[in-house]
Amino acid sequence: MRKKWLSLGMAVVVTAALVGCSNGGENGSGAGAASTDGKSAASADDKTPVTFTYFRFGTEKDVTASDTVLGKELQKQTGVDWKIEHVVGDAKTKSGVMIASGDYPDVIVPEGEIDKLLDAGAFIPLDELIEKYGPNIKRVYGPYMDKFRQKDGKIYHLPFSANQGYISDPNISQGAFWVQRSVLKEAGYPKIKTLDEYFDMIKAYKEKHPQVDGKDTIGFAIFAGSKDNFFTLTNPTMHLAGYPNDGGVIVDTKTLEAKVYSGTDLEKRWIKKLNDVNAMGLFDPESFVMNKDQYLAKLTSGRVLGYFGYNWQVGDATNNLKKAGIDEKRYAPLPIVFDKDIKDQYIDPPSFVNNRGIGISVKAKDPVRIIKYFDNMLTEENQIMLQWGIKDQTYSVDAKGRYYMTPEQIKQRNDPEFKRSFGWQYFEYSWPRYGNNSLLKDGNSFAVGNQPEVAYAEYTEGDKKILDAYGAKTFSEYFAKPDVRPWYPAWSINLGQGTPEQLFGQKSQDLQLKYLPKLIMSQPGQFDSLWNEYTTEYKKLDSKTYEATITKVVKERAAGK
Repeated sequence: MRKKWLSLGMAVVVTAALVGCSNGGENGSGAGAASTDGKSAASADDKTPVTFTYFRFGTEKDVTASDTVLGKELQKQTGVDWKIEHVVGDAKTKSGVMIASGDYPDVIVPEGEIDKLLDAGAFIPLDELIEKYGPNIKRVYGPYMDKFRQKDGKIYHLPFSANQGYISDPNISQGAFWVQRSVLKEAGYPKIKTLDEYFDMIKAYKEKHPQVDGKDTIGFAIFAGSKDNFFTLTNPTMHLAGYPNDGGVIVDTKTLEAKVYSGTDLEKRWIKKLNDVNAMGLFDPESFVMNKDQYLAKLTSGRVLGYFGYNWQVGDATNNLKKAGIDEKRYAPLPIVFDKDIKDQYIDPPSFVNNRGIGISVKAKDPVRIIKYFDNMLTEENQIMLQWGIKDQTYSVDAKGRYYMTPEQIKQRNDPEFKRSFGWQYFEYSWPRYGNNSLLKDGNSFAVGNQPEVAYAEYTEGDKKILDAYGAKTFSEYFAKPDVRPWYPAWSINLGQGTPEQLFGQKSQDLQLKYLPKLIMSQPGQFDSLWNEYTTEYKKLDSKTYEATITKVVKERAAGK
């Protein structure tokens, strides 16, 4: 209870600081006329209070924006407040209800439902609004605009990945095979590379430590309890084969040919390994039924020895483990592949994701006020605020102008309750923004986690011990550097609702949902017959049309089109 009071108290202090530092001037977020230097075009506009509705197809607590520090400051600049809501239950059902009723919120972040909502005509075109009221939108998205126009040549949403310059991530924020640090320590910090080595190490540890606090140790878990998270089970195939996350395909860097890997020998090798792991009693049978809260609770319990996943899926769990201070129960990422001669490609190359973003709905009460709000968010000053917060309170600046965080600032940054009350939980991603790998004009990283000074400061003694054991200064350093892939990621290619390609993707996932859990949980002697049944059904799907379409777009992107 005391911790919550402290967080909210700090939010009040920061609010006061925001009010005190937001007046005009060269760098004031609400100052200046329309221009292309990062200043807002909205300062002289109507600031009559208004509240719009914002709906995101993601899971989070609902909130009124002005109840957060960041939302309150943006309201002060613009007069605009938001009722922020999130999906409850199945996303596909919710989007279907929206479309059938025509009852849309003012603004929608559709996530995986974007094609369905675009085809239903849920969004208004933004071209004229951007031209009239969006100098900062044009500054940030200008080089990318042709990449997210729809077939009619118009823009209906603003993506979240418009990089301004480039800086790599010092840590692993995407996918990896993760292992509990106590396992690495007991094994003597070996250089584990292959899938077999990974599971041999987990098996040896579990045999010595069958229980934690009176409960059975879990060798390996995976979060695949719903359609929305089933990719956590299917994606490892491409990573193990030495490819980054291109979605349902792997792309040859020389020929640029895209090939589906589902139902292939590569997928068989991965799923058969999990079948073997299950037979050894290492696989968590609840992987296909537990919800996210149950999964995160298992990771924080100290019982799970290893898992595959994307770091952004488990943020609350990893933060809670770090706060608990039991370093050996935290997890370390490993660049696991099938064979020793395979070069891992877990780290994303520079990319532009064009099929995720935010759009203004056809039911929006005042699209002009909304687009001006978006444009105001994209001033460099506001982009700094939305990521870093307030100078000398949530971050600091050294004599050379480098941004960093003190231990106390890092602690509050990682406090889920503070992130919600301050507003980072709601504003640091799902709005018009710079891309994660962007650099600010002064050379600092846009994303806090990519700032080397912050990454180094966050490392515990346990982190440093692992890095020293592997001869690295950051966790990404012992992963291979990404190869150039100008099309990346292929999963962002817009296939359109009801197309043969989209139907293939749907039917492919349906087959995987039906067969992969059965294959993993089956008796080893039943595996081959079940696999033959699965691939027989899979071969009936039109994978060739899908591959040809993806290949065509990959080649166009590689040619700069």
